[in-house]
Amino acid sequence: MIWLFLPAKRKRIATDNIRRCLNVSSEEANRIARESTVQFGAMFMEVLSFPKLKGNMSSHVKVVGLEHLTNYINSTERDGRGAVIATCHSDNWELMGGAFAQNGIPLVGVAKKQRSAGADKFINEYRTLIGMHITYRNGVREMYKMLDEGHFIGLIMDQDVGRTDGVVVKFFNQATNFVTGAASMSRFRKIPIFPAFMRKNSDETHTLEIFPPLKVEKTSDKHFDIAQMTQQLATLIEQHVREYPDEWFWLHDRWKSMRVEFEPEEVAEYERQLGIKS
Repeated sequence: MIWLFLPAKRKRIATDNIRRCLNVSSEEANRIARESTVQFGAMFMEVLSFPKLKGNMSSHVKVVGLEHLTNYINSTERDGRGAVIATCHSDNWELMGGAFAQNGIPLVGVAKKQRSAGADKFINEYRTLIGMHITYRNGVREMYKMLDEGHFIGLIMDQDVGRTDGVVVKFFNQATNFVTGAASMSRFRKIPIFPAFMRKNSDETHTLEIFPPLKVEKTSDKHFDIAQMTQQLATLIEQHVREYPDEWFWLHDRWKSMRVEFEPEEVAEYERQLGIKS
């Protein structure tokens, strides 16, 4: 039903994104777009189930690779600090935050403030109920404070940002403006980044997979260091999306800043530097 009432512009953005990334037919692009959109109904119902899932998350979400986080938590390397968890808008990312919290990870979810105050209050109450702490994207000072106190900052890093807030990397063989928060935090605080992704199982449960930690190499070239790590994370996200295309958030206008804020000549030069062939 959600797909039926979706504005034509949003449908077009989704199908255009899919065609340019996956090189599929129009029919297949429409199918993937529909599948990735209708899952929002199930996502909403799972959020409403947070009171039931609290204390019983393992029945609904299987966690693979949790030892990567627990090993770090128990290591001398940690020195009381937290780390970054980098992910994307795939499957039920709200449930992912709850799964981390219910498995003993002191997670800080970085959220976008909703336009509706009522909607914002509602979703944050449920996030808090399941064990997450929430801060907004502009709360950078709070994020660093909580990192120093041992919290893990969860960053969903696959959406477009303004030109001055990102770095251009290769993503689906395209020059793409990518958020740098995970790499910047890792470099500045000398902490690891744990990539993690959710996927849906055939029985409507989920699997949360946590990957081994990455750490930014700190050289005299800050921009290079951040760009290198951001490229690694972009590549990991692309690999996940290619494997589970029906579960990614294709409705987002992912390349808007490249289209609006960069001159064609600049885009062409980035493509040359990144080895992108049209």
